[in-house]
Amino acid sequence: MITIKEAITKKELTDYIKFPFSIYKDNAYWVPPIVADELESFDKTKNPAFDNAEAYFYLAYRNNEIVGRITAIINWSEVNDQHKRKVRFGWFDAIDDIEVTKALLDKVYELGKKHNLEHVEGPMGFSNLDKVGVLTDGYDQMGTMITWYNHPYYVTHFEQLGFQVEKEYLESIFPFSNVKPEFFLKAQELIKKRYGLRSLTFTKTKDIMPHVDKMFDLFNDSYAKLASFVAISDVQKEYFKKKYISFINPEYIKFVVDKDDNLVAFSIVMPSFSEALQKAKGKLFPFGFIHLLRARKKSKDVVFYLIGVHPEYQNKGVTAIIFDEYYKTFSEKGIQNCIRTPELADNTAIHLLWKNFDPKVHCQRKTYLKYL
Repeated sequence: MITIKEAITKKELTDYIKFPFSIYKDNAYWVPPIVADELESFDKTKNPAFDNAEAYFYLAYRNNEIVGRITAIINWSEVNDQHKRKVRFGWFDAIDDIEVTKALLDKVYELGKKHNLEHVEGPMGFSNLDKVGVLTDGYDQMGTMITWYNHPYYVTHFEQLGFQVEKEYLESIFPFSNVKPEFFLKAQELIKKRYGLRSLTFTKTKDIMPHVDKMFDLFNDSYAKLASFVAISDVQKEYFKKKYISFINPEYIKFVVDKDDNLVAFSIVMPSFSEALQKAKGKLFPFGFIHLLRARKKSKDVVFYLIGVHPEYQNKGVTAIIFDEYYKTFSEKGIQNCIRTPELADNTAIHLLWKNFDPKVHCQRKTYLKYL
């Protein structure tokens, strides 16, 4: 018999976070989270995502043993402002037993029906800056700190339970040796001159901070037309600024501004922390933070996390300026591989940015939908 229990206490939430450690303990490609970081993300008094969302964390038990987990989420900004009557689910993990998956998803359906919502979609987080999608191809590829890894049977369970594909995402990789500066060197000089633009680069985090609010505003403007987009609130901006910006190498954040210092483009790249997180095994102490600090300084792989261009400057080649700056930085650091995080398969504009680097799709993922 399967029993579902809501995880509320710190111990229960810790058990919730640690459950995947058991089903991926021998998997070479799964990247574990830092348990303390996940706990903070699930803390309704600390994560501003809960200002506009409600979430419930459920554990599935059989014979007093945890066999699955799921989060049921309603993003009220999405429901009320975008009129998408959707209940989300995320952080889904389960043993290979479809009855466990069904029992967990029933709690998501229950929440959706309680609020007269029309459909359920997942896996996805609280907002656009959270992880998204179930892995459907690329099970033999190392995950990243900003993606979920899963067993192939997750997809089988969803399909057998009547879910259909809603969105498709692609992740790709290319060696830095594929980057030829002649593709953007002259172009970036012409674009700077034509539009009166210049790049901003940094060596200290404190110099980035005055620009971060404008960066998130530009992020909202850049992605507003995407069907899946929910804007980041002012409170969330402050939270992400404090939690993440100081952790990212300042030289990996690039801005482009116009003659009046208005931000027109930005990009955030992170060193790959995958191997460091595997070594940390979910703990910062006593040695986990050392592995992370070492990766921050010495990782030869980088992950393109975010890139945004103001709508007025899209299709004008502004990214050539950004690529030129990254070429200088990556050359100095001896970077070997560039990894792209999940991007919507139908977002052709973003895929065209990378065409000259001959990227290879190495992972695919999807969200699944079911009407209530």
